[in-house]
Amino acid sequence: MLTTRDILGALAWLGLTFAAAFIGSRFLPDAWYAGLRKPSWNPPSWLFAPVWTLLYLMMAAAAWIVWRRHSLQGALVPLILFVLQLVLNCIWTWLFFGRHRLGAALVDIGALWVVLLATLIAFWSLQPLAGQLMVPYLVWVAFATFLNLTIYRLNPSAQPLG
Repeated sequence: MLTTRDILGALAWLGLTFAAAFIGSRFLPDAWYAGLRKPSWNPPSWLFAPVWTLLYLMMAAAAWIVWRRHSLQGALVPLILFVLQLVLNCIWTWLFFGRHRLGAALVDIGALWVVLLATLIAFWSLQPLAGQLMVPYLVWVAFATFLNLTIYRLNPSAQPLG
């Protein structure tokens, strides 16, 4: 049975996770992005919103499961890793779509993948279901990393100076 604490905790993890989604949504593909050369396997634009929505729901659920079972004190490092990967996620969107810094975004998404992997492992060690919920996100970020790298290589003149 869910307690009031459980429900408030779920709302808090959803709120934190979707706050990151909201920040990311402030930097959307624009004319600059439309003008970049992209690989033939670049997903269609309509796919990103539903995929990210599902991933954010799964992330929030994973964090909530760990928090609910182990509390903040009992899972401090895994939950800090979770928040750090959310921050790196937001920074990537800002760098890539907001600042048009393909190279810096590539460095950031590489760091995101590493922190995300650490989060997944830490979650899995505490609650396997929580780790399993993070697997699709890790796969998507791996794909996005390769996509970022490919766009970076296809657009050497798109790198801003300074």
